Amino acid sequence: MDIGWDDLRTVLALVRHGSLAAAAKHLDVSYTTVSRRITRAEAGLNLTLFERLADGYRPTETAVLVAEHAARMDAAEHDLLRKLRGRDSTLTGPFVLTAPQLLIANFLAPVLDRFCAAHRQVELRVRATNDLLDLNRREADLAIRISHSPGDTLMGLRLTQQHNASFANPEWADQITANPSGPVDWLIYDQYPDVPKAAMQAHLGSRVRMRFDDMVAMLGAAQAGLGVVRTPMFLGRTTPGLVQVPVLPPHPYADIWVVGHPDVWPSAKSVAFRDVLVDYIKAQRALFVA
Repeated sequence: MDIGWDDLRTVLALVRHGSLAAAAKHLDVSYTTVSRRITRAEAGLNLTLFERLADGYRPTETAVLVAEHAARMDAAEHDLLRKLRGRDSTLTGPFVLTAPQLLIANFLAPVLDRFCAAHRQVELRVRATNDLLDLNRREADLAIRISHSPGDTLMGLRLTQQHNASFANPEWADQITANPSGPVDWLIYDQYPDVPKAAMQAHLGSRVRMRFDDMVAMLGAAQAGLGVVRTPMFLGRTTPGLVQVPVLPPHPYADIWVVGHPDVWPSAKSVAFRDVLVDYIKAQRALFVA
């Protein structure tokens, strides 16, 4: 029997993710590559690992057994490579940062610029996403997160507290100034769907005009004058065409953290990036709070 690690990893991915397309996306290969590796694994083992059905591939008991062992091998590989990454004392080569899109556009861009200017041999890759990438699996070296807690298994440094408040375009601001208790059209983000009752009661006739599943779209609608938004203060203050309006008082919001796996945290590139980041946040902290 003979089977390579790429094929074992592919069996694991197909068992975990359930389809050729999902396994291919996870492995960052084509679905035809997944199919070819599975066929090669079965030939090497002389065993059937998956039943080919009309609705996809169904793992056999043998495939589940192979996947269980491959998962332990996969975890051991990540464990070793994290530890080696943490011992890296050079300021050269790849370095992966992940952060929410709006943090990058409205806050982190100067940090990225300063870091790259200071360390020209570092190949910085930025993964802009609101998803929590798996630092155990080395999907990123460092993560910037908006959270009440960075995660029990991670190293974390709280960069700043922050508040949220209400913002609108100048036309809405003028309207609110002229009629402080008048009705307000709200633009709401799905993750924070309720306007505080006190605000609704203080502005009789107010309504939730629109709901959004994306903050970029919501802010764009506010810029266009479609209503008032509740957003973190740094975001409202740095979005062109928005001004703070006294519809909601500032209120505590989740903190901003930089986090990393304990194995990777001591690496030279992680330390260098945190140094630039902390220096910048100290100078900008007033942007985040009332």
